[in-house]
Amino acid sequence: MYIYDEYDHSILRQRIAQFRGQTERFLAGELPPEQFLPLRLQNGLYVQRLAPMLRINVPYGMVNSAQLRKLAHIARHYDKGYCHVSTRQNIQYNWPDLTEVPDILAELAEVGMHGTQSSGNCIRNTTSDQFAGVAPDEVIDPRPYCEIIRQWSSFHPEFAFLPRKFKISVTGSTQDRAAVQVHDIGLEVVFNDKGEVGFKVYVGGGLGRTPVIGVAIREFLPEEDLLSYLEAILRVYNLFGRRDNKYKARIKILVRALTPEVFAQKVEDEWQHLKDGYNKLTQAEIQRAKGFFTAPAYEQIDNTAAQATVDAQAADSVAFGKWLQRNVRAHKIPGYASVTLSLKPTGVAPGDITDSQLEVIANLADKFSFGEARTTHEQNIVLADVKKTDLFALWQECKAAGFATPNIGTITDIICCPGGDFCSLANAKSIPIAEAIQRQFEDLDYVYDLGDIDLNISGCMNACGHHHVGHIGILGVDKSGKEFYQVQLGGNASNDASLGDVLGPSFGADDMPAVIQKIVDVYVANRNAEELFIDTYRRIGAAPFKEKVYAKAN
Repeated sequence: MYIYDEYDHSILRQRIAQFRGQTERFLAGELPPEQFLPLRLQNGLYVQRLAPMLRINVPYGMVNSAQLRKLAHIARHYDKGYCHVSTRQNIQYNWPDLTEVPDILAELAEVGMHGTQSSGNCIRNTTSDQFAGVAPDEVIDPRPYCEIIRQWSSFHPEFAFLPRKFKISVTGSTQDRAAVQVHDIGLEVVFNDKGEVGFKVYVGGGLGRTPVIGVAIREFLPEEDLLSYLEAILRVYNLFGRRDNKYKARIKILVRALTPEVFAQKVEDEWQHLKDGYNKLTQAEIQRAKGFFTAPAYEQIDNTAAQATVDAQAADSVAFGKWLQRNVRAHKIPGYASVTLSLKPTGVAPGDITDSQLEVIANLADKFSFGEARTTHEQNIVLADVKKTDLFALWQECKAAGFATPNIGTITDIICCPGGDFCSLANAKSIPIAEAIQRQFEDLDYVYDLGDIDLNISGCMNACGHHHVGHIGILGVDKSGKEFYQVQLGGNASNDASLGDVLGPSFGADDMPAVIQKIVDVYVANRNAEELFIDTYRRIGAAPFKEKVYAKAN
């Protein structure tokens, strides 16, 4: 992973000193709230329903064991003993004291972490595939390009005050696990017919109040033109994006207003002035970035023998076998596997993790995965490089720490925003709904029979829980001061991205487990052999689900 050098640390020290002074002036009444607002946001600080919230960047999800231990220390000494993994692969603290935020940022800087541009109308944390570098279906490792984008976009003066927040995601695999089509800019690494590396460029995707699937405006962008083309897109957005109405300020609105064809032409016209300028990437610079993402010291392992050992252990332990089935993925190196640590045990807010658990993960990373871990936009943690012969020992330690729930990809692996329990923007609570649904589906054998189902919950239209692209999406709404929940079906964030269809009128909180059960019952009654929920829905449509859910009891 990328390691901050003295130049990076110097910038962070200057930034922290600057923000410390701004905070002191604000607390002293010398800096008006409206002036402090954009300053605190670009340092990751929100004011939520009950307390400030501090968001810490985890670029493309990569975090090392020293950083995990520092995050644990921050949670223990400056917060209430836990933090939250967000759908942008970031870490959020829900209870920091405003007066201590500069001290928190100073401590984080010691291990190369910060909150810079994790909020505000700027380019946010660039996200990627949590299995980047190790996935068997990977075309090329996207992380060096993510790092190049991070360095380019950090403190870029032209993009510090955009019309609205701006999000970029990069995938390098045939299966999109980074949801690139629902980002302001999505980049898919591809090869042209000459075997040259480049990008398919999607623009104008996004969720929130106006959900949109992005459109491809370039089928192949040479890798050396990455930054100049991104700059052209941002310049067009900066010039034509609306600033008079924040609900119409995202690039997705601009692309739709101009039409994708006109927007693409404006980008091409702007790019002609930039493509051969200072932003053109040299092979030396690309190789420099790739030099931070070299393979760790993998051992030569007899994969057949290792797999035989794992199979024998699974035969002796049904629980271990279920964990292998759901939480362990194939690795491109023989004898290794990637493991997802579930942060979704029933009764715990999805994505929440305690200080002691962070320290356990740091120890597990050191012991089993070359000292590195990854956060995921599904709000879990990945150990990417585990020897197959270590899987049983890892599982036992995960069980003791609460990470071994064998539910990855199932209906109980719920993506869920903090909702009304924390967020001042939320219309309804999300966490209790997630727990109630998890309890409805406690029978793991039944859950496994259902197969892969993405269930996503948001507490408001801002869609931090990505409800629009859940196979089953739930949106909290306010009706005369009471909390209700709207259900959407048919969303998907992968290659064949789609937005969910609203099923009908909303439901009360107490009704939600039964509503989801009825939806699942329709799927089970109508699926073909081995057919997943999303495929059944696309085949039969909404009508059977609507009929079942809204049928009056006899």
